[in-house]
Amino acid sequence: MYPDRVVSGMRPTGPMHLGHYHGALQNWVRMQAQQPCLFFVADWHALTTHYDDPSIIERATWDMLVDWLAAGVDPSQATLFIQSRVPEHAELHLLLSMATPLGWLERVPTYKDQIDNLAGRDLSTYGFLGYPLLQAADVLIYRASEVPVGEDQLPHIEMMRELARRFNHLYGKEIGFEEKAAAAVKRLGGKRAKLYMEWRQAYQQDGNADALEQARAMLDDAQSLTNIDRERLFGYLEGSRKLILVEPQAKLSSASRLPGLDGRKMSKSYGNAIGLREDKDSVTKKVRTMPTDPARVRRSDPGDPARCPVFQLHEVYSDAATREWAVQGCTSAGIGCIECKQPVIDAIVAEQQPMHERAQPYLDDPTLVRAIVADGCDRARKLAQETMRDVREAVGLGYL
Repeated sequence: MYPDRVVSGMRPTGPMHLGHYHGALQNWVRMQAQQPCLFFVADWHALTTHYDDPSIIERATWDMLVDWLAAGVDPSQATLFIQSRVPEHAELHLLLSMATPLGWLERVPTYKDQIDNLAGRDLSTYGFLGYPLLQAADVLIYRASEVPVGEDQLPHIEMMRELARRFNHLYGKEIGFEEKAAAAVKRLGGKRAKLYMEWRQAYQQDGNADALEQARAMLDDAQSLTNIDRERLFGYLEGSRKLILVEPQAKLSSASRLPGLDGRKMSKSYGNAIGLREDKDSVTKKVRTMPTDPARVRRSDPGDPARCPVFQLHEVYSDAATREWAVQGCTSAGIGCIECKQPVIDAIVAEQQPMHERAQPYLDDPTLVRAIVADGCDRARKLAQETMRDVREAVGLGYL
């Protein structure tokens, strides 16, 4: 069994916005105190839609890292790094591509969705078609147990799971596995070896979950085993073969889809976003010009909050009493749309204030960010190299 580990990343294609904060960054901040987390800037991924103009990537990378720190991501708790500084991501992507059916890439919902919504860009490249595969490599290289994502990314997590499952099925058939596992059992010592075999039988024959957990705990504590032998015995215990890549689980935030200024999902690609560290005047202007219920043409017309993008923001930012006030005032025409928007404006500005304060030291001294990233890249690469040793051996490339 591999330790719990959280991995996630974002593309540096422009300023961060509140959709990123509510869809992912809030999750990151919560999870970093609970288990090991790795968060990376996916600069290679930025080339999937901006290959013809990569000039924005460097600036966007450093701005994004400042935004993460402003949002509360803590480098003393989480590892922050840049994707392209860990070349093992690309190597695993290449090896995964050898056995990935083309149809798996073509069926990813976001592939067709972005082609429809980004009509002004040339997306007829392998880089764009294959980006879910690189995304999978980004996570599988760290054997992550969880990936904090927005709802729209769920198909990508399921694809990662399928890719890990397929890879383990194809390459987890270690030659001489039974003999090597039996030898590893003997290295446990007489008493532990006997207990292990009893627990293995209880689990495989009777489905005894307690026996499985007891055996796992014993293997975790067994100092006489190498990591390879321990992994073999985990597989032998569960009746499977060698587990090379781990199937990650998705971790959704409570507000994974934040509406943009036009009512669609907030996205920098759609030009409908509120920046993470946008100034107060700009936030006020943007929210005040948001569309509302199209049936409410005049101030005296009653409205329907269910049809209003602004009310979706109330559901994220307002308490129950404010939401009730907004519903009552809208449906009775007791308040105007500008009046309804003010509590949302106030809440957004209040949310952003500590972000401005946390960002300032890094804006004053950019070398602080670069030092954090240099340390993070070193830590991430050590973990990636461990996985790639096993992957190369599994696919027959471990002979050098």
